[in-house]
Amino acid sequence: MSEVLELTDATYPSFIENTQKVVFIDFYSQSCAPCQNLLTYLPLLNEHYKDEDVVIAKVNTEHNPKLTAKFMVKSVPLTVVIGQDKMVKKADVGLKTIDAYIKMIDKTLGKDLGLFARLFG
Repeated sequence: MSEVLELTDATYPSFIENTQKVVFIDFYSQSCAPCQNLLTYLPLLNEHYKDEDVVIAKVNTEHNPKLTAKFMVKSVPLTVVIGQDKMVKKADVGLKTIDAYIKMIDKTLGKDLGLFARLFG
């Protein structure tokens, strides 16, 4: 299983500029219990999307004030999905189920099809 990418103030600009993938970022704090739970989901998400154009990443808000300010993080955990066009597609605060995070990512990948599309292609 590959490692979850740790983004920092220093690494984020070149990473986002050079990636063509959908990026799921978890903004967390070491002192936040829900954040610690969410951190255990990240390797599972990484495994789930291992064959797709998705990067699962995390940012420690205590050590990365520039990224924390850039994404206007006021509360953690904050999860953000960035599309291939480098635009934020979804942001959500608080601990959710792993299925909720999969839905967030799938929607950005275009896999979140409505009933009509699922039935009639």
